[in-house]
Amino acid sequence: MLHDMLESIKSDSDAVPLTPLSTKFLQTAPHQRTHFVAVYRENPLKRQTVITALETLKKSHPDDDAISCLIIGTENKDMYILDPEAFTVLVKQSLPSQPVFLRSTGLYDVDFRILVACRNGNILVMKKGANTPKFCITLNSHPIGIERIGKNIVIATMDKNLMCYNNKIKNLWSIPMPNHITCLASMDFKAKTFKGVLVGMDNSEIRVYRDKFLVDTMTVPDIPAMMQFGKYDREESTLIVITKSGGLHIFILKRNVDLSQGLASASVGPSPKQFQKLNVPRKTKTFVDQTLREREHGVTMHRQFQHDLYRLRLTTARNFAEALEKKMMPISNSNFAPLKLAANVQGIGLCSDSQSR
Repeated sequence: MLHDMLESIKSDSDAVPLTPLSTKFLQTAPHQRTHFVAVYRENPLKRQTVITALETLKKSHPDDDAISCLIIGTENKDMYILDPEAFTVLVKQSLPSQPVFLRSTGLYDVDFRILVACRNGNILVMKKGANTPKFCITLNSHPIGIERIGKNIVIATMDKNLMCYNNKIKNLWSIPMPNHITCLASMDFKAKTFKGVLVGMDNSEIRVYRDKFLVDTMTVPDIPAMMQFGKYDREESTLIVITKSGGLHIFILKRNVDLSQGLASASVGPSPKQFQKLNVPRKTKTFVDQTLREREHGVTMHRQFQHDLYRLRLTTARNFAEALEKKMMPISNSNFAPLKLAANVQGIGLCSDSQSR
């Protein structure tokens, strides 16, 4: 009876999830269930979960050394915001799927936003005072990492794509990577006011991007599994890389490095597609050539047109005056005898006839 009841609860999608002890009872053989109940009947039922994502949120001040709240995402589709002093739960939010990446902006006491990348490929946004998170992006593949760069959201996916969205959830650009992405990290080089993203790939290569432009590349001894850029000891710009084999590598960025050179070489200059020849139709080419000719010799062509127009007017006036002098016009120019002569020919050849009026 107990087994049937637990099976019905497990099959019901709206019911509360079973505890690990109840799940283990369902997996035991029928002849061992009585012994299992006798052994564990005094144990309380507890639902233990696993932390899947961690993030920090500044509480009241945006300073680097200010107190931060801890944001925890769990395997049972819950997200918690903990008080940094009393370690009490300030906010508990249920999610439609398990959170795998969390990124926060703002202050807890003022206003904040939390980006939640879920395991089912959806990106959610949670705002201060909201009862439920807002659904914003559906990815075509599972997320590898998510970072907030200024007002933009940069996302790396398992289908070897690096994408960027703005605050209005509009896709700004998407870059295909030559290899699979293993990790993603933000890069804030305050000495040179440089903000970008670090992309680690399975060919042991780390790429530095600013917007959609490749700025620099570096190679590590093994496949990077996690990266973090920031302050380490006295160095303000340090990259810490944990590789797939468990190795820890620390790279210190030179203080006089100029990352704008790589950006300038990547973003300045015409695109190579501009030098490809197009198959222009003959009429279009003639029209373009005529337009260029008119643009280059516009003044000369206008003067020639005016000269020809004046000559046409002069020739017309001369012919009209000659016709008046020789009485060659069918209309009388006398005011006392206004006559008009019109001749019509009817028929062809010998059968033709002429009439004058």
